[in-house]
Amino acid sequence: MSRENILSVTEVTRYIKRQFETDDVLQNVWIRGELSNFKHHNRGHMYFTIKDEQARMQAVMFAGNNRFLKFKPEDGMKVLIRGEITVYEAYGQYQMYAREMQPDGVGSLYMAYEQLKEKLEIEGLFSPHLKKSLPNYAMRIAVATSPTGAAIRDIITTIKRRFPIANITILPVLVQGEGAAPSIVKAIRQANAANMFDVLIIGRGGGSIEELWAFNEEAVARAIYESKVPIISAVGHETDFTIADFVADIRAATPTAAAELAVPELKELVKAIDLQKLRLRRAIMEKVEREKQRLNRLQKSYAFRYPQQLVHQKEQELDRLYDRLEREMRRLLEKRSEQINQLTKDIMRNHPNAKLAEAKQQSLFLRDQLLRNMKWLLKEKQNQFHNKVQTLEVLSPLRMMERGYSLAFNDNNELVKSVSDVSIDDAVQIRVMDGTVKCQVLDTKKETLLKVDE
Repeated sequence: MSRENILSVTEVTRYIKRQFETDDVLQNVWIRGELSNFKHHNRGHMYFTIKDEQARMQAVMFAGNNRFLKFKPEDGMKVLIRGEITVYEAYGQYQMYAREMQPDGVGSLYMAYEQLKEKLEIEGLFSPHLKKSLPNYAMRIAVATSPTGAAIRDIITTIKRRFPIANITILPVLVQGEGAAPSIVKAIRQANAANMFDVLIIGRGGGSIEELWAFNEEAVARAIYESKVPIISAVGHETDFTIADFVADIRAATPTAAAELAVPELKELVKAIDLQKLRLRRAIMEKVEREKQRLNRLQKSYAFRYPQQLVHQKEQELDRLYDRLEREMRRLLEKRSEQINQLTKDIMRNHPNAKLAEAKQQSLFLRDQLLRNMKWLLKEKQNQFHNKVQTLEVLSPLRMMERGYSLAFNDNNELVKSVSDVSIDDAVQIRVMDGTVKCQVLDTKKETLLKVDE
């Protein structure tokens, strides 16, 4: 075995990769399969597996390619993918680099249409309570459509026929193709910026879903939603529905129907005005007739036939009312005077000087009563003190000493009550009436001085 024939893993992998890259079939191939392990990286790249019943293959679709997708890939979705198959050297495995993807069995545009419709409906862009009402008499109408299509002719013809006094402004836009959606968005924003239009009609004639696709773009839907001017969507024929139809304030089946919704029928308005004139004339005549009858009744009334007598009656009635007023005023005045007198008496009775004099008398009375009580209490306490002193004098040891008694204390200054409290040679102090006698115990003799009867 020659060492020149030994290859590294990298060399073998690169060799295999070159074989893939030189194969024309693998460099531009369509694959049908089912998506799994789908992951949309935060950098925009899509990583997934494409598989069928017997095999699977790793695949990647970079952000530069997947940004053109009209739908959102999901696990389990059947798709057709176009791209190249090559080797990923780092893992030594082959994988597909997808450049184009579309649903298998369902058109990609229809899939994108359904996904965007569901998304915007969840966000509330189709909510009925957000729809703006159309004005009853739109005098300034903007129309955003192709200036050369049949739709603009139908709209202008219908408006001029129904409401010729309305002013129509054409906002030319592309209605299909790559630049159609931005053109429509620009026209909607121009109509709002002008702040002069009552209604904006956007639309075009019928066509395939591809031809109507500009009205299914998310940018167009959001521009309609943000518009302050009421928008009528008139896209395609009666059976054609676009995202713009759902977001617009009102949908018209055709451009002609949109023109009919935008303006009233002038002839019908004239008829309605003539009818209102007739009703007004009839109402005025009835009003005049009623007022004539009322005037006749007033002319025949008592006041017009006998004005002097009526004046005399009113003068008498005025005199009676005047007398009644005087009586009521006097009664009210008397009542108020009585109230004032009563209040004056209450004030005088509760005058501070009177209260002060009464308080002084009460204070003097209480002061005298306090002095009497203090004297009696002092005398009572003095008597009690004298009795206590007498009792103490009777029980005082000094009084007993005057009668010849004395008290003996040992060295610990404890009272000697028994011969057992001292010992021979102990020093004893004997307190007598006029002093203390210090002695020494020579002997002790226990005797019973008190005899108890048995």
